[in-house]
Amino acid sequence: MSTALITPRKLSGTIVAPPSKSYTHRAIICALISRGVCEIYPVELSNDVMATINAARTLGAFVNLVSERLIIDARAAFLKDHITINCSESGSTLRFLIPIVCAFGISAKFEGTSTLVLRPMGVFSEILPKFGVECKYAGVLPFSVSGRLMPGKFLISQDISSQFVSGLLFALPLLPEDSEIILTTACGSSGYIDMTAKTMEDFGVTVTKTERGFRIPGNQSYRARNYAVEGDWSQTAFFLAAGAIGEPVTVRGVNPNSLQGDRIIANLLSRMGANVSFGDDEVTVSPERLVGGNIFAERIPDLVPVLAILGACAEGSTRIFGASRLKFKESNRLKSLYAGLKGLGVNVTETDDGLLIYGQKSFENAKINGFSDHRIVMAFAIAAIMARDKICISDAESISKSYPSFFEDYNKLGGCVNVLDL
Repeated sequence: MSTALITPRKLSGTIVAPPSKSYTHRAIICALISRGVCEIYPVELSNDVMATINAARTLGAFVNLVSERLIIDARAAFLKDHITINCSESGSTLRFLIPIVCAFGISAKFEGTSTLVLRPMGVFSEILPKFGVECKYAGVLPFSVSGRLMPGKFLISQDISSQFVSGLLFALPLLPEDSEIILTTACGSSGYIDMTAKTMEDFGVTVTKTERGFRIPGNQSYRARNYAVEGDWSQTAFFLAAGAIGEPVTVRGVNPNSLQGDRIIANLLSRMGANVSFGDDEVTVSPERLVGGNIFAERIPDLVPVLAILGACAEGSTRIFGASRLKFKESNRLKSLYAGLKGLGVNVTETDDGLLIYGQKSFENAKINGFSDHRIVMAFAIAAIMARDKICISDAESISKSYPSFFEDYNKLGGCVNVLDL
């Protein structure tokens, strides 16, 4: 366990965005299914990315990192009959790979650690048995599968996570006949599914978007290739928020036309009053008077922690709603944010699907519980900019799940954070 001790300082300057964790996951998966030799670059070895790398190794691939270039030789992948895959804390690794191993007819047991053990998996335990797969699941991990996935018409709800749809999208082109995915509820994080389809297309596999889901031709093959990973808007959001409440911050290496849904942070910052400008491959945010408002967060759940901090810094009230799925993340993020904001002296109310936050000019010094949740820790590190005195945030090591260099970049921008091992 470690604690981040942060002295309040406004951040300013320029950093380079880390490579997108979401695209890195998807590229590794496609490279693995290609059963060829691929290079993916640049890559940052977050804990979640390492979970997917280790899963690829378990499935028989050779994986090596050379100067931020991930070399994947998957020519010996998917040859084992029985495997056990530890997905650590990565929901993407777990939910992407289950349908894929089923498409290859491999018997597998999926394990995990920490809160992943409790993350909902009922979507697969209900759907997959209808298509030739036997599932063993008692409400918590492990999740075991056997049998071979058959093509067909898959009806799936989007109430919990888009990761279930992405997992099926990866797997269904491998089957001998065509399939269809029909979404029975409104698609929440549709941007993540679009990212999956785009990455599959980059590796030579096509799917067709329909009014209610996707049509997936069968008997397709993934083609090995080298893949460049674009910058991560989800992680960039923290430092863009710092620019809105501190001094100008520029982040390079981001694609303003990205399919990443979290690119909307730039629009949201502008709407709240910040000065946002774009260059060829960079975005700069400068502080202006921020004003709160209503934010519908169903499609951008990963932005809620940093949006909550922005709301606490804005004039008036900010209502974040449509965020009920945050109850099923690394922590119950609605409760985690409520507790942290209360600790900073913020007037905040937790609702059934979000938060109602009343802004103020500065925060009390406090000890914040990070709840072993990377996005909670990073969000309150940004909040520390506006604190009257030093802020302590527990579970600082949890940033390694998605953004291991976060505190390094924080200090590059003039911050003062010391991580103390306890």
